[in-house]
Amino acid sequence: MAALGCTFPAVHHSYGRSHRTSGGSSRVSCTMQTSQNNIKVVINGASKEIGRAAIAAVAHARGMEVAGAIDSVLVGQDAGKISGMEEPLEIPIMSDLTMVLGSIAQSRATGVVVDFTDPSTVYDNVKQAAAFGLGSVVYVPKIQLETVSALSTFCEKASMGCLIAPTLSIGSVLLQQAAIQASFHYRNVEVVESRPDASDLPSPDANQIANNLSNLGQIYNREDLSTDNPARGQLLGGDGIRVHSMVLPGLSSSTTVHFSGPGEVYSVRHDITNVQCLMPGLILAIRKVIRLKNLIYGLEKFL
Repeated sequence: MAALGCTFPAVHHSYGRSHRTSGGSSRVSCTMQTSQNNIKVVINGASKEIGRAAIAAVAHARGMEVAGAIDSVLVGQDAGKISGMEEPLEIPIMSDLTMVLGSIAQSRATGVVVDFTDPSTVYDNVKQAAAFGLGSVVYVPKIQLETVSALSTFCEKASMGCLIAPTLSIGSVLLQQAAIQASFHYRNVEVVESRPDASDLPSPDANQIANNLSNLGQIYNREDLSTDNPARGQLLGGDGIRVHSMVLPGLSSSTTVHFSGPGEVYSVRHDITNVQCLMPGLILAIRKVIRLKNLIYGLEKFL
């Protein structure tokens, strides 16, 4: 897949080997040059649903290529095949991140590690990537703020780029930005969300919206700020922002923020139907993080 950007289909390149027909040496030169310029992307957490989607998205994105797929399961299987691609990538799932990073560092290529793993491993993963000269894009729910702070200090000292993204959905970021703008004009706000399961409620999106609006220093819903009626939903923070979570199997993930003022109601809504919604944000993050020399929190910084 490293030769995707080349106009000579007779050339195929994988793991640093090039194969050619009798078309001449210029074709090999074209393939190698294109591969060298590509951003080498390592997907850590490759067997997860989002990891598989990321493999396919990176493989089809211009100017980048999958250079490694890391996980503790499905080891040895082809990354392209597990991602549902028509042709194999000839890149096996591996469990050793160090080996893959060492190979990229030796080639002196520009690289990025995309981390979909676990909050307990993020700090070590980012440090390891930085040790080999690679930036990181981290999308790991429930990552602790202490970890973010520690990584920010580390990246500053190492002059290495890292994005920690509470969400990779561009639509979710736009919803949050619209909610912030609306909050300057309305004093009544409620968050209503629907999810197919109750594994993580209130959702990270609802919590992020509440945090954003609370940071503005305003008080909302003064009429029933102190009510303890459970039907009024959960109060997030002390600023009067309430969230109502509806759980029904088969529902898509949806977040709506309702504002009201005299004589009007203003609502902004974002629906997610599948994991593909995260891929445009991921590709954008990979392109941007290679230029950073520090840690950035939130995809919105790139929009």
